[in-house]
Amino acid sequence: MMKNTKNEEKSEIPKDSSSDRPNLKGDWLNFYFLILLYTLQGTTTGLSYAFPIILQNTKFVTYNDQAILSFVLWPFSFKLLWAPVVDALHFQWIGRRKSWYIPIQFLIGVLFLFFGNNIDDWLPESGKLNLNMIVCVLFLINFLAATQDIVVDSWALSLLKKNNVSYSSTCNSTGIAFGLYIGSVCPVLLSSEYFCNKYLRFTPHDGGILSIKSFLLFWGIVFLFVTFLVIFKKERNKELEEDDDPLKINIIQSYELLWDIFKIKHMKLLLMAILTSMIGLSTSESVTNLKLIDAGVSKDDIMIITTSMFILKMCLPIFVTKYTTGPKPISLYLKLMPARLLWSIIFALLIYFTPRIIQDNNVVPTYYYLLIGFVFAVNRIMAQIMVTCMVAFFSRISDIRFGGMYMTLLNTVRSIGWVIPNTSFLKMVDLLTFSSCSNDVQNSCSTPDLENICNINDGHCEAVVDGYYVEVIICLVIGFVWFAVYKNHLKFFESKDRSHWLIDLNRPGNVKVSFTA
Repeated sequence: MMKNTKNEEKSEIPKDSSSDRPNLKGDWLNFYFLILLYTLQGTTTGLSYAFPIILQNTKFVTYNDQAILSFVLWPFSFKLLWAPVVDALHFQWIGRRKSWYIPIQFLIGVLFLFFGNNIDDWLPESGKLNLNMIVCVLFLINFLAATQDIVVDSWALSLLKKNNVSYSSTCNSTGIAFGLYIGSVCPVLLSSEYFCNKYLRFTPHDGGILSIKSFLLFWGIVFLFVTFLVIFKKERNKELEEDDDPLKINIIQSYELLWDIFKIKHMKLLLMAILTSMIGLSTSESVTNLKLIDAGVSKDDIMIITTSMFILKMCLPIFVTKYTTGPKPISLYLKLMPARLLWSIIFALLIYFTPRIIQDNNVVPTYYYLLIGFVFAVNRIMAQIMVTCMVAFFSRISDIRFGGMYMTLLNTVRSIGWVIPNTSFLKMVDLLTFSSCSNDVQNSCSTPDLENICNINDGHCEAVVDGYYVEVIICLVIGFVWFAVYKNHLKFFESKDRSHWLIDLNRPGNVKVSFTA
């Protein structure tokens, strides 16, 4: 361990400034700058959300294929492994965050251009799609975006004034939502001939107004252009600069500091609560859209509804900021959890009656659109408030001196708690679904060969037990057990002073870092 080269008081925990009232005067430029960075980050993630919809509607894919595709989002769940490296290494003359952000953003732009040049071959209008290449490229893009997320989360803690740090959750929620909208809705709807002819054109034409290829090429250029602009952005807020006493840590110390965060009292229990918080919501969030498409709703209609949800998602953080930046964001999170769990029953009923509504009317009636819009809107409002509350709590307790690692740890655990159940429940849909042939009850339709035999004999496979509904019940039970176990613990964590969650560098056994002039 290294010894301090200056007085020990230099390494003491910084005084809590949470009593200062948030005021964005003089910070608006940084506020909008962070929204831009989070928007670009959300665009990459949104593209990963678009492809399951595209494949489910246009290609024959199983839920197992969808589970494989869901692996492209896993880098966000393991970014903690390299977060200490990002926190420790940088070029002084470029800047601690820009040293990473600029090359990463440049590489993402190049990958978008490469993806665009090859997408027509990998996703042809007819013939077999190249799922492996699509997964590989999206995985690499998301790996870079996950590293970029480490940088931006940490940059947000130092770019905004100390009394405005809570606004980083608003920047995150608004920017990510806008990026998700761009990355997921635009390539699906604007490349759809049906949607463009019905809503955007006076005279019908073949194809959409843009192709997925042109979308990827355009945003590749945008990423490269913004990379050039970031070069001229000053990295740190003057009020947070410590040029006379910069904190110096190497990679080994960075990983030791990460372990010191784990050793903070109550931290392991907090991380376990975060890790398991999304299990009860996994089925309704990850499978519902795909089941609606299977039930007869077109992908264009799904994306139109999704579009309105993104607009709601982008605007909502602005109206709830005064609650999420208040003293008790976790209390608001807990109030909404039971209602959101129960809302999965509403989703299940919607999916159950959708085929009957469509078959009885031969077309999707107007009242159904209003109904599905209402169901999705209520869920989105609750989900967005809960996410903003959680990120606000993360921002409040994170140690600004090691912001990259601290925020990455909390967000990574939250991401793992989402992607693992997401992938698992997608795979389990087929496993928990039991079918039989309509004209041969002995045929279980459990394999492609048995399905073919059923079809050859003029029958069709019918689901006797739909795995989706089984999963809804399982998730409800798990969700309410989680709520009963962790409710009081989370309220207790929220009541702790911010200093409780900071690393005491003078504590025996903790890593000693050096401060050099």
